[in-house]
Amino acid sequence: MRDAYHEELDSIGDGLVELARLAGSAMGRATTALLEGDLSLAESVIAADEKLDELHHDLENRAIALLARQQPVATDLRIVVTSLRMSADLERSGDLARHIAKLARLRYPESAIPADLHPIVLEMGQLAQRLMTKAGQVIATKDVDAALELERDDDAIDELHRSLFAHLLDDRWHHGVETAVDVTLAGRYYERFADHAVSVAKRVVFLVTGEHADDFVPTPDLAE
Repeated sequence: MRDAYHEELDSIGDGLVELARLAGSAMGRATTALLEGDLSLAESVIAADEKLDELHHDLENRAIALLARQQPVATDLRIVVTSLRMSADLERSGDLARHIAKLARLRYPESAIPADLHPIVLEMGQLAQRLMTKAGQVIATKDVDAALELERDDDAIDELHRSLFAHLLDDRWHHGVETAVDVTLAGRYYERFADHAVSVAKRVVFLVTGEHADDFVPTPDLAE
């Protein structure tokens, strides 16, 4: 019975890794759709979000069932509860990728992002996808050091986000109010997506150590 229980715990972890993969892939494709005005790609991202939602609900139901049947304590309880929270973070990440795709669809056949801002938005999309890929790896490996690195990696997204606003506030902005709103929304979606990846990583720190990431102090490597 306990072997089956721990197999189910492992299976939930595998599901979280798959959620992270789906969310990262969705953001990468949504970014391409946004910058290239690719309607079919945008529609595919929007449609694929249903699969991500279904996996999220399946993981949620399985975790709640484990709580009810097994009444786990200590570390196992922490795993189940933390998994529920990570699943919610990842589901919201998928929603943010869908929002990017919907923005692409709204402005088709044009790109919602002015050509001069394409490099910034492309980099934001690539960084966001890499952050989510790294979050998935952290879930799989339970690597606390890698988890703590994500917050530092997120600083690059924040810097790009600020750069977008600098363009919007520049007196030379000539793309109009509607485009300014589109750029503002896109920047916010990328920034929030990255935040969810960081949140997932922080939850892994808590899962492994029992301490919140903001309070956790790594033990110095005695070999150094």
